[in-house]
Amino acid sequence: MANKISDETIEYVGILAKLELSEEEKLAARSDMERMLDYIDTLNELDTEGIEPMSHVFPVNNVFREDVVTNGDGSKDTLKNAPLQKEQCFKVPKTIG
Repeated sequence: MANKISDETIEYVGILAKLELSEEEKLAARSDMERMLDYIDTLNELDTEGIEPMSHVFPVNNVFREDVVTNGDGSKDTLKNAPLQKEQCFKVPKTIG
């Protein structure tokens, strides 16, 4: 198996990732990258004719409910519990000096 990944590529990827790699780490990274490329080559050999592209392995459906008001605004009832009110809002102590 010929080297598919050059020393310059390893250096460049290290710079992009902001990594300082030792020589052993560079060899390991090269080996890992070459195995990834080999795997991609294997995947490219698969016959995908007639296979519809997908973005997810499971069907993705909208699971959100309709945004419908069911019980009104309730602000007057909520404000009844407020110890202090001002202009139909909760009044709270100032927290920033």
